[in-house]
Amino acid sequence: MSENFRADNLVLYKDQAARVSNVGGKKINIVLQDGTAVSVRPKDIELLHPGPLRNFGELAKPRGELLTAWELLAGETTSLEELSELAFDAFTPATAWAIWQSIHDGLHFSGSLEAITVHTVEEVAAEQEARTAKAAEAEMWQGFVDRVNRNEFLPEDGRFLQEIAAVGMGQQERSQVLRNLNQSETPENAHALLLRLGYWKESVNPYPSRLGVNGSQPDYPIPALPEEERRDLTHLTAVAIDDTGSRDPDDALSWESGRLWVHIADVAALIPPNSPADLEARARGANLYLPEGTIHMLPEAATSTLALGLADTSPALSFGLDVEPDGTITNVEIVPSTVRVTRLSYSEAQERLDDFPFRELLAIAQAFEAQRVANDAVQIDLPEVKIRLNEAGEVEIRPLPALQSRDLVREAMLMTGEAVAQFAQQHNIPMPFTTQDPPTELVEGETPSANFARRKTMTGSQPGLLPGRHAGLGLDQYVQATSPLRRYLDLVVHQQLRAFLRGDPLLDEQAVTERVGAAYAISGDVRYAERLSNAHWTAVYLSQNPEWTGEGIVIDRRGKRDLILLPELDMETSIYRKEPTPLDTAVQVKLQSVDLPQREAHFRFL
Repeated sequence: MSENFRADNLVLYKDQAARVSNVGGKKINIVLQDGTAVSVRPKDIELLHPGPLRNFGELAKPRGELLTAWELLAGETTSLEELSELAFDAFTPATAWAIWQSIHDGLHFSGSLEAITVHTVEEVAAEQEARTAKAAEAEMWQGFVDRVNRNEFLPEDGRFLQEIAAVGMGQQERSQVLRNLNQSETPENAHALLLRLGYWKESVNPYPSRLGVNGSQPDYPIPALPEEERRDLTHLTAVAIDDTGSRDPDDALSWESGRLWVHIADVAALIPPNSPADLEARARGANLYLPEGTIHMLPEAATSTLALGLADTSPALSFGLDVEPDGTITNVEIVPSTVRVTRLSYSEAQERLDDFPFRELLAIAQAFEAQRVANDAVQIDLPEVKIRLNEAGEVEIRPLPALQSRDLVREAMLMTGEAVAQFAQQHNIPMPFTTQDPPTELVEGETPSANFARRKTMTGSQPGLLPGRHAGLGLDQYVQATSPLRRYLDLVVHQQLRAFLRGDPLLDEQAVTERVGAAYAISGDVRYAERLSNAHWTAVYLSQNPEWTGEGIVIDRRGKRDLILLPELDMETSIYRKEPTPLDTAVQVKLQSVDLPQREAHFRFL
């Protein structure tokens, strides 16, 4: 109540000293140490000393032994007046204010004016240690802030930078460090800051981690290949054709008097359903192909045992397709086999297309492709590149030439997929079929802009238990079956086929559906991580080649900007131009800038 206060009282107002100047009605007028006059309610202030206090100069630090009083009372509870008498031999506004400041400081005393707790020696020592640590932390933080402002860092900044890196890697969404630096808590901003400080190099690829894709190589034991009867097909010329540097060849081709043999790595011979290796492969979904290297779905031991052509002979699951000259598949035989495989690059195979068996393989591949086109397959011809990081840490981007040897392998794999679909339906084997809806519209023409527009009309393919048309491929039914080392659902296909051939129980429809769902959920992230990683390394390549110039092709118009395809890089960019450029016009462009965290590059016309 206001009657409890009078002029010249020393009071506390928001933990600050104040002097009562007068009491009027329900309000009390006080003056603060800086001279500010304030009208307050009684409950807003607390009486520290009755006074009289005529000016704040009277609150000068009094002579006394407050620490001695603390030592005498350690561990006890006392009052403001008692402590004042013991420490200063008097109870004055100055002694009351000195004691309150010590209570507010909290090292030796705490509590309220009515009951002051005197801390023990151990409590004071612990508090002093905590304050020393806090001061050191504050000093360390300020040093870090100063270095960030100078675009520098020291080893002791690691714990702050690691928290920022966790945001950049997508491992956590929030960062107290970024907030305290007044920085936005986004992966892109964290990435930019770490690059600016030099804590991250351009070579750091955060995208697999951001998408939750497993970036470590699998490492667990694989059982030995079981002894079983296999058909000896080592008399056939079997060729595995792949990109230069491929380390996991899982398919090879042979030709035998009107029969196309497609030999596939016999992964299901080692990895049955629900085995530890099967569960690990299901969790990964597929190989993760990155320019800096491949993260495999299966451990290295599986590749060394099962990949085709790494040893003198290889175990395979061989698909014998009887094919008419027009590409029609009339019969399929599936057998575990032993094959002797020769490995070739696409370029090496291209040079031998006039030789046996390449000549025959190419002829049947072209016939099958013509059949697919007649069945309304969607043909999209746009540039492709291979991006890799070499041993020197430099990014190489190499265009993939349109070779007939590539067409040959592609068509053989598609023929196998159609044959397996037919075989599964004929024998009622539950399978993960792959379907695709028709394009949303028909786009005519073979120009780059037409191919680009046609690609935009396509929807994604879908795995499922029901067979159906794959519109993009021009196939009435299709099963992906030729990469069990690289794709989990291909492994499921092989497990089903092997169980059928042995007469063992098959996975039922529910079990196959569960596997489809698991693989589909993760494989989308795997493919997206690959796309983002390729865009990242393309941006790195351009930052390593700041004077890059090249040819582009105008493929679309977006507002007042030309959308331009850069074939050498397999990327698109948009450049402002007041008047639209005719579609499919070749233009020369030059790199202007690169924003690596955003995976963006900006160009201008030459």
